Amino acid sequence: MAATLIETLRERMLVFDGAMGTQVHDLDLDLERDYLGCENCTDVLSLTSPEAVADIHRSYLEAGADAVTTNSFGGARHVLEEFGLEGRTFELNRQAAEIARGAADGFATPDRPRFVLGSLGPGTKLITLGQIGWERLFDAYREAAEGLVAGGADAVLLETCQDLLQVKCAAMAAREGIRRQKGDAHALPVLVSVTIELTGTMLVGSSIEAAIEALRPLPIDGLGLNCATGPVEMVEPVRALGELWDRPITVMPNAGLPVLEDGKTVYPLQPKAFVDAMGRLLDLGVISAVGGCCGTTPDHIRALSERVGGRGAPAPRTIDAPAASGSLFSVVEHRQDSSALFVGERCNASGSRAFKRLLEDEDWDGIISLARKQVKSGSHLLDVNVDVAGRDNAADMHAVVSRLSREVDAPLMIDSTQSATIEAGLRAAAGRCVINSANFEDGEEKFDTLCRMAKDYGASLVIGTIDEDPEEAMARTRDRKLAIAERAIDRATEKHGLRLEDIFIDPLVLPVSTGMDKDRRSALELIEGVRLIADKFPTVQITCGLSNASFGLKPAARVVLNSVLMHELTGAGLTSAILHAGSILPLAKIPEDQRAACLALVYDKRAESKGGTGLPEGVTDDGFDPLQALIDLFADVDAVADSGPKMEDLPLEERLQMHIIEGENAGLDDALDEALGRWDPLDIVNDHLLEGMKVVGERFASGEMQLPFVLRSAEVMKKAVAHLEPHMEKVEGQGRGSIVLATVKGDVHDIGKNLVDIILSNNGYTVHNIGIKKPINEI
Repeated sequence: MAATLIETLRERMLVFDGAMGTQVHDLDLDLERDYLGCENCTDVLSLTSPEAVADIHRSYLEAGADAVTTNSFGGARHVLEEFGLEGRTFELNRQAAEIARGAADGFATPDRPRFVLGSLGPGTKLITLGQIGWERLFDAYREAAEGLVAGGADAVLLETCQDLLQVKCAAMAAREGIRRQKGDAHALPVLVSVTIELTGTMLVGSSIEAAIEALRPLPIDGLGLNCATGPVEMVEPVRALGELWDRPITVMPNAGLPVLEDGKTVYPLQPKAFVDAMGRLLDLGVISAVGGCCGTTPDHIRALSERVGGRGAPAPRTIDAPAASGSLFSVVEHRQDSSALFVGERCNASGSRAFKRLLEDEDWDGIISLARKQVKSGSHLLDVNVDVAGRDNAADMHAVVSRLSREVDAPLMIDSTQSATIEAGLRAAAGRCVINSANFEDGEEKFDTLCRMAKDYGASLVIGTIDEDPEEAMARTRDRKLAIAERAIDRATEKHGLRLEDIFIDPLVLPVSTGMDKDRRSALELIEGVRLIADKFPTVQITCGLSNASFGLKPAARVVLNSVLMHELTGAGLTSAILHAGSILPLAKIPEDQRAACLALVYDKRAESKGGTGLPEGVTDDGFDPLQALIDLFADVDAVADSGPKMEDLPLEERLQMHIIEGENAGLDDALDEALGRWDPLDIVNDHLLEGMKVVGERFASGEMQLPFVLRSAEVMKKAVAHLEPHMEKVEGQGRGSIVLATVKGDVHDIGKNLVDIILSNNGYTVHNIGIKKPINEI
């Protein structure tokens, strides 16, 4: 039995063919006879001029190609509709595959099989931009894939992909097409090749990292690059693939960047120059298959085949990629350094009256503005819930998510009690989402439905600790929280194949503020439940809807109680929380009496609660009702007051530090001007402002300060340095040298870089500050 494509890719590097279009355009064809009047529809040649297409395949096979791609790049129904050929979709694709199959079989030997890649391009409509819907796109690719498989393709190749949502839809459709023809959706491989433009992103703005994260969990057997650029420009994206993708990598560049000569588009790299340029890609040692795209001819493939002939497959890669979600544009890791993953809660119709009002008014711009404010305040992800009685929730979810997906750079948590509404959201989001949420309240059938949905769409999954118990469905005790988590994790991983690190357990935050006996220990049981789950499953994510704990209290009391509880939960192992990031305070900003009152409530320090466990230092049982004490403490408090002395009462040295630590802009310029009368500008930076940033870093590392406050402090630091810069003396005369400054790709933090820029520039160096998130080749 001949080796399969995937088996062969594991043994040696394969050579794919070059450009079909380049060869077709060199043929002397008649518009009416050969193209049926469909100008530029090269796909129709499989029906009208099969021998001409076969000759092209044979020319590449003779040149040394191990695989040829079918003449079906535009073979999806929604593309063929533009030429009135939609009724021949299946026929056209089957014929294209049969032609390629015949040519490949004519060159195949027992020692060297030749393969047929069923090519399907990106189409002419971008789903992320709303130019086509999911169902129509899915049906178009499914029908085309069926035809390719029926004609003998060894794989379906989705190439020149420009939109991650199109890839998701087309990959799922291809699997369905394979299933209908072969009886098994995984009987043949599906390969994907995306196009990274000169901008460094896909056409709709996705970074290669965002593409990898979105596609990693999908049933895709290989991922690569083709078109848009030449070999040199592909080095960094291929390097990223080698670091983040564990399956075969394919690379099919153009013959260089196109130029215009006498009004014609010309690709300048001749075969030798093309292969020489490919050397840098080959040296990375991660590529499984190479070929060519626009401008590459059989001569290019011959030279490439001679260069890679006999080269073995790259060494297997084990990628230890951190659990993450992705927007259309970028990736967010689920485990944040020294902090929790914040999921913004204000795009939730069940909890936000403002969002519900915007939704009912269909004020999409207002919703986008609300979402952006959450991201600006520190949210890493956004929870989206549109469950409003009397409305078409699935339609609302699609309308909201499709807009958020392309206009807000944050991954989305798709939240609903209805599986159809969740699926509508998943079909509108280009990035990698989180589903919120599954549980056992309605038995295992609905739980299984959401697990399958998470698997199919490559989403992470929140699982609440709720089961079918008629007396107490929502787990209240630590042991019940752990027991339901164990059951859910076992079923999700063993039955449905979800990765443990892609699961969020929600141990349920119940109010501690009702005064009812059953609620008194809710926070304590939550903390200890989190601790038990984290100890048993160290790699699982643990999240919660934090603000439920303080339901019914005054706003000022809620802010403080939520902040104190958040600190206790993260200490127990919580990795994430659904909340408004701007409403969480660092412990250092909470007066000690308020903090102690909250801890007494959290750990249920009533007179009757003798011998409690897990009590923090300094919390004692002295016979009072902690809930009433907290209510009394905040009776006349309308806003949280900062602990410690007032800013204006501090000595100047401490005041400068506190402006940074507190992230306080008010009065900053006056303090800096006063300082300039006493110290040199660089001394102000080094001796006072940086001391403040040092405290910020220590508090962030210890968990006492959350990310939004760190970013606020950073902005104040930037403003302070900008205020001081004009007063810094510059070294005149001969330059002392040139310095290139940048933050590396993946890093947006530029405070230190810009500070170094100022200091060096003012000391006689020529500084080239090229910005943030720069790949190594640009540096």
